[in-house]
Amino acid sequence: MRSPSLALLCLALLLPSGCSSTSSVDALRIPAPSHEKTASIGRPDGPVVPPASIGAGPDAEMAVADEPKKPEPLVAIDEVAPPKPRPRPVRGERGTIYASAFRDADPVDFGRHSPHRLDVHGVDVSRWQGDIDWAKLRLHGANFVYIKATDGGDHIDPMFMKNWQGAGEAGLKRGAYHFFYWCRVASEQADWFIRNVPKVDGALPPVIDVEWNHQSSCKRRPSRDVVLEKMKVFMDRLERHYGRRPIIYTTPDFYADNLRGAFLDYPFWLRSTALHPGKVYPDREWLFWQYSGSGLSQGVEGQIDLNVFNGDENDWWSWLSGRRMVADAN
Repeated sequence: MRSPSLALLCLALLLPSGCSSTSSVDALRIPAPSHEKTASIGRPDGPVVPPASIGAGPDAEMAVADEPKKPEPLVAIDEVAPPKPRPRPVRGERGTIYASAFRDADPVDFGRHSPHRLDVHGVDVSRWQGDIDWAKLRLHGANFVYIKATDGGDHIDPMFMKNWQGAGEAGLKRGAYHFFYWCRVASEQADWFIRNVPKVDGALPPVIDVEWNHQSSCKRRPSRDVVLEKMKVFMDRLERHYGRRPIIYTTPDFYADNLRGAFLDYPFWLRSTALHPGKVYPDREWLFWQYSGSGLSQGVEGQIDLNVFNGDENDWWSWLSGRRMVADAN
């Protein structure tokens, strides 16, 4: 309990910014609202205008920090015939897995560790992909999608609900991700995500996207201990609400600074666009691999992130049913 003299001193010295009694890891300065996005998807050359019914309000028009985008090659994607689904029996509630027919504006030869040796491919999207033809995207090899939903404690991707609905109607397995903002309280960010992302049967587990973004309005880089504690607060709250353990998406530099040896009982989604994840994240089991940020596909203009599930089709259906929580590393 505070004494009257302490309260008066706090009021006199800190009146411009307020006096808080918040303690522990979340007692950080809270700046203006964040407007972040994952660094893996570049901004398009032209503006993307969402429908008037999506993302209403002032935050929907705020600029988002992005990485520079490489020029897109002139590739007539729509001239490529959509792939046929692999023939296989339908077993119970299992659906169809479509073979990947994605192309790449900047392809990498992964050798014998090629992601194309794995069965179940998918994508992740945000507002910067614009209007998506989800039926075409699925036929081209997108069996699952992670959709940008929120970042910080007050920003929602203005295309989230349209993408969420479109992906579901086209039959993709869908999930939502949150870009974690290091200048906001973890519990507030969790509450914001829960407020905006529906709790739907069959949805993929939620994702926390943790990375350093040098173009972010938040210049804070907390210590490893603070990072891990804030992540745990956020993930515990999402797990209680959605009933599934969140997936951690990260990048090589952030992983090296903070996550090596941590959260061993959580599934990981790893970005590695030049080498197999086993080379970049040694001794780390992973569930999803983001192997390209320059993918090309029918159903979407410009470039799109490409991902693959670590396992075969049986592993995929087992994981969806909750019987297989984390994939093997190799």
